[in-house]
Amino acid sequence: MGNLEKSVEEKINQWLDGGYDEETKSEIRSMLVNEAYTELTDAFYKDLEFGTGGLRGIMGVGSNRVNKYTFGMATQGLSNFLKNEYPNQEIKVAIAHDCRNNSDTLAKVVADVFSANGIKVYFFDGLRPTPELSYAIRELNCQSGVVLTASHNPKEYNGFKAYGSDGGQFVSPYDKMVMQEVQKIASVEEIKFEGNPDLIETIGEEIDKKYFDELVKLSVSQDAIQRQNDLSIVFSPIHGTGIMAIPALKAYGFTNVNVVEEQMVIDGNFPTVVYPNPEEEDALSMAMAKAKELDAELVMATDPDADRVGIAVKDDKGEWMLFNGNMTGTLIINYMLTAWKKAGKLTGNEYIVKTIVTSYLIDRIAASYGVECFNTLTGFKYIGELITDLKGKKTFIAGGEESYGYLIGEHVRDKDAIVSAVIIAEMAAYYKDQGSSLFEALLDMYVEHGFFREKLISVTKKGKEGAEEIQQMMADFRANPPKMLGGSPVTVLKDYQTQTVHFQDTGKTESTNLPASNVLQFITEDGSIVSARPSGTEPKIKFYCSVNGELSSREDYPVQAEKLDQKITVLLKDLGVG
Repeated sequence: MGNLEKSVEEKINQWLDGGYDEETKSEIRSMLVNEAYTELTDAFYKDLEFGTGGLRGIMGVGSNRVNKYTFGMATQGLSNFLKNEYPNQEIKVAIAHDCRNNSDTLAKVVADVFSANGIKVYFFDGLRPTPELSYAIRELNCQSGVVLTASHNPKEYNGFKAYGSDGGQFVSPYDKMVMQEVQKIASVEEIKFEGNPDLIETIGEEIDKKYFDELVKLSVSQDAIQRQNDLSIVFSPIHGTGIMAIPALKAYGFTNVNVVEEQMVIDGNFPTVVYPNPEEEDALSMAMAKAKELDAELVMATDPDADRVGIAVKDDKGEWMLFNGNMTGTLIINYMLTAWKKAGKLTGNEYIVKTIVTSYLIDRIAASYGVECFNTLTGFKYIGELITDLKGKKTFIAGGEESYGYLIGEHVRDKDAIVSAVIIAEMAAYYKDQGSSLFEALLDMYVEHGFFREKLISVTKKGKEGAEEIQQMMADFRANPPKMLGGSPVTVLKDYQTQTVHFQDTGKTESTNLPASNVLQFITEDGSIVSARPSGTEPKIKFYCSVNGELSSREDYPVQAEKLDQKITVLLKDLGVG
């Protein structure tokens, strides 16, 4: 092992001499014989980190890889946490998985470890969307749950997402407590792999039915759907669990749902796309081609675990255009508030939720309806936490984040692309019933409430040096915040790390009233907002830009859009990242 660092050698020897199966050891020996030193270093130079949301990584042998041992360790740590947290109680968990390669076998390992620890397991009989797992936890009165997914990562990845008793991902302080229990496990011998079949119960159709019943209750415009039930929809699950949106759309009453046949095949290799990510234009290209062929009216595609949805619509020239996450999220909330008001359902006790980097047009629309709008840190777990905190006190209508994740209704505590898809289709039917389209509804919303334009820029800085560079960028922004952006003075600086809002003109400060997070927000006099946020999981720093102006009519859209896009370019240049 001459070409390997000593610490890597030691870790490899621990695996070769420890209680790992022969297949794993044989694969390591084969890599050594083939002198795959780079691969071995990457697989063993550290332990795959259990973060606040769980684990995510490349599948393979090694301590820095997704395999039965790293997932076993995560499950054992979570089991230990649950037994400490709920002493002398029957502990129950639910387990689901998506279409990722090895998800079914890894899910069985997770079920075995839980049951070996005396924990009752509700085990889905096949792949299911992440939001349905969230629903099942609450429906079955579980204390926790796990879904195996790597969301929209490339095919080499898999992951382990852990949930609390409310069906939301663990939040502080419980996320850190679970992490500590996982970190305490020093060796593979501490993992109980011998499952207890008596404690594992298969679940399936009965939960599907209850979940679907909850979705149908959320419909606000059934009359419009009945009149427009032949709305031409093209849908793709991109080889994943979003396939469940098809029966949901039919349950809502839509009769003209067309699918991208090639992407209906459940396949963890995602053979038709580079990334199974509905945020990427490439992922929707087959669906858009089908829509052109059929002259359809709406395109929707979900990611592998069906918690994000991307859409495309026709513009005023009949050309297909992709909506970004802010456009879709704002339109959903505008529609829900419009429909609730029309149905006489607004009582003054309703609210919506968004994250601090999602369009502030949502705040403006909510205010116009007299509905409270809460802002949370980035991450849907914070939205879920708020819904749990306010249950029984206020009524949640809808919420979301700019990264294509939305939730309508209180049936789950995570983003839900299945309910989003049916509400987006309902919204299209509602506006069509009024002689309009989703594109025209978007423009009308801008005319009424203000024209907001947003852009996300991700700057990648690789390796240890890159991480230090990102830290230095944030330190420089804090030490010397910009005084002008896009020709307008910076009047407010929000530092979520110190939980402080600084008003530059008066020198006054106030609290953000949110947990600490390494995010900076610069707000200018003319209402432009730039947020800087290093990623917690990748060597990236993200810049979220938002600018706004007036739109006097639909016809002015192209000219005003160009002006606002130019303004974003200037803002980024002023910040030194253009």
